[in-house]
Amino acid sequence: MTRVGAKTQRIAGAGLRLALVLICASLTGGAYAANDSEAETAAVAAALQAVAERRDDAVGLAMDIFDYAELGYLERRSSERLAAYLESNGFDVERGVADMSTAFIAERGEGSPIIGILAEFDALPGLSQAPTPERQPVREGAPGHACGHHLFGAASTVAAVAVADWLANATNVSGTVRVYGTPAEEGGSGKVYLTRAGFFEDVDVVLHWHPSDSNVAVPESSTGNKSGRFQFHGAAAHAAGSPHRGRSALDGVEAMNMMANMMREHIPSSARLHYVITHGGTAPNIVPEFAEVYYYVRHPKAEMVNALFERLVLAAEGAALGTGTRMEYEVMHGNFPLLRNDVLARLIHDQLAALGGVAYDAAESAFATAIRKTLFGSLRPLSAAQELRPFEFRQKAGSTDVGDVSWNAPTAGFGTATWVPGTPAHSWQAVAAGGMSIGHKGMMLAAKVLASTAVELFLNPETVAEAKAEFIERRGEDFKYEPLLGDREPPLDYRL
Repeated sequence: MTRVGAKTQRIAGAGLRLALVLICASLTGGAYAANDSEAETAAVAAALQAVAERRDDAVGLAMDIFDYAELGYLERRSSERLAAYLESNGFDVERGVADMSTAFIAERGEGSPIIGILAEFDALPGLSQAPTPERQPVREGAPGHACGHHLFGAASTVAAVAVADWLANATNVSGTVRVYGTPAEEGGSGKVYLTRAGFFEDVDVVLHWHPSDSNVAVPESSTGNKSGRFQFHGAAAHAAGSPHRGRSALDGVEAMNMMANMMREHIPSSARLHYVITHGGTAPNIVPEFAEVYYYVRHPKAEMVNALFERLVLAAEGAALGTGTRMEYEVMHGNFPLLRNDVLARLIHDQLAALGGVAYDAAESAFATAIRKTLFGSLRPLSAAQELRPFEFRQKAGSTDVGDVSWNAPTAGFGTATWVPGTPAHSWQAVAAGGMSIGHKGMMLAAKVLASTAVELFLNPETVAEAKAEFIERRGEDFKYEPLLGDREPPLDYRL
């Protein structure tokens, strides 16, 4: 496949945009008249109809994955369900890519442009929930889809099939639809390993979406994120009879946490530090010989994430020295901040605006009203599910492994209202709405937005060229990708 991104980086000066247009036009054969508005409208309508006809497929995929509720790198049934569906619809599927058994790449079509669509499918621990408006775990303590990745994977997969079907029957339009089955977004950085292995080097545009409590398609960035497990090793002893013979690993953890909390005054206000003590000892009368604390470090710039993490390591080393313990740490994951792309964001926004939001019927309104009684904070009206957020830049405080993808290929995403307005992600309320018709409606809207956007890109090579030009300008022609997580292997056991 032609590595267009590598070629375009060598083009400089005022002729960059024109050169990119010519490259993309040559890749598509330049045979389609992009200004033929009637044909373009008909093409988009055909793709949308193909999505609508596959609604039962999408709901079936989503609810199977909802029931599986598998954690990161353990999503064997979820991954295979999506891969098999794509395979049955003419896609060539390569499983187990980038040393991750649940990652896959699926392709259909021929030539360029290559439009990639991301598909996630991992659940979150401890958030099992039935699709009811009251707290009702299906299995107490079990995982649940509190970030809606069952909807994410299903919508992306069905949209890809619809676009590939349209592309196969289109006249004088070439291109390839590629689906990335991406595991372990929740703290496992699956997409980073795919990026590091070069699977985004030849893709022209990458599209993604995410479940939400609103409809939004705007230029956006996020915080970069690097996490690590800090383990302290001491010496056990009787806490009353011979405490002087012990060295408390928990003291090491607490000393590190104290220094980290003192750091907060001396780091940028846009930075974030989070930690949880994952192991603090076994009994009060035993000096703990092992303790562990798990940290996240965030900032909107990747280089600052690394700098702050290095300061945290120094604090851990000082804590070990001061408590007479030994410290070792393991980097668990690292994500770049999202690199915005206004060209793609505007295109997606226009598609979402044309399709509209999510309207509730009487039963859904009753469900949503009951859910709202369990929520805290400022709540928007239920009608907000039908509205579209204004087109303006958004700096998100959270992090995503899509960030690494966005620094290696032009990338943009959006959200649709799969949850009741006011519902936070990672909550049982998000699981509940995502398991019934409210979630399904938002999912189908997302599938249609993905499909219509992809069709517009296939028909308009100049838009692909403009997105690439902006991508190169924003990241810089001398950019060299170095993952924040370094050369570590995928942490396939991080949820065990």
